[in-house]
Amino acid sequence: MTTRAVVRGVGHYLPDRVVPNAYFKDALKLDTSDEWIVSRTGIERRHFAAEGETTSDLAEKAARAALADAGLEPGDLDALIVATSTADLTFPSAATMVQGALGMDRGYAFDVQAVCAGFIYGLANANALIVSGQARRVMIIGAETFSRILDFDDRATCVLFGDGAGALVLEAAEGAGTPADRGILSVDLNSDGRYRELLYVDGGVSTQTTGFLRMEGKEVFRHAVEKLAKTADVALDRAGLTSAEIDWIVPHQANLRIIKSTAAKMGVDMDRVVVTVQDHGNTSAASIPLALSVGKERGQIKQGDVVATEAIGGGLAWGAVILRW
Repeated sequence: MTTRAVVRGVGHYLPDRVVPNAYFKDALKLDTSDEWIVSRTGIERRHFAAEGETTSDLAEKAARAALADAGLEPGDLDALIVATSTADLTFPSAATMVQGALGMDRGYAFDVQAVCAGFIYGLANANALIVSGQARRVMIIGAETFSRILDFDDRATCVLFGDGAGALVLEAAEGAGTPADRGILSVDLNSDGRYRELLYVDGGVSTQTTGFLRMEGKEVFRHAVEKLAKTADVALDRAGLTSAEIDWIVPHQANLRIIKSTAAKMGVDMDRVVVTVQDHGNTSAASIPLALSVGKERGQIKQGDVVATEAIGGGLAWGAVILRW
């Protein structure tokens, strides 16, 4: 028998404020338009956190939704991982803040920082904890308030991102060690620091500056399509599956053109891709768990479905996880 990390529950939270594309032209007076944004990104709207609403606030609400979906209480968790690049404070971790807010008085909590690939890295860590026997139930949360690090004078970047959170509960279960098992079947993680200047924030603690997000859009696009399709193929091969056996791709929701190009390279039709980018924009580490939760809510993702998730973010860091729901 093989120990598998099986999805027990999923949930998400979005701030109340919805920001349509028209906001950037009408309110900020940027040289842009709804047509320009939609044609280049597929994004129609996004959510921004309210004043005083923090990343850990969003994460807590997504966590409670996932616990309710799983039929669990905070004390049933052994570990809690938050993937974020926009934690409330330098320290303590957002994860321990969520742990405290939930009243989870046992186990352990920590953050993972891999920008838009953060949830994939969080899943990989949670899977390792469960497979190694160090935890039975682990919650992974992707949560971001990217609106706080945007340069609203830069039309090329500020229209792309939004705020939100998604959460997933994994639980140990016995499997036969075959691709027919439920749970995480394979993981592929990668990074290459030579490309760090393609997507970064030009500030940080040790430089004593706050900074804004900076991106070389064309280069990021080129790397994304190439690397996302490859990492998904590697993960599929490790799982003993082919792209024809995928029920759903749930990709990082950064740009509709990237999503379509990656699916085409994988030979998967768009009717098997969960797409939420039009409503949420790029929510970085939150985008995949948000899309998983919305996909289940829509009735798209069902128990037994093979789901391929993949993401790329600053670092560059990228990876994929194959799981059977």
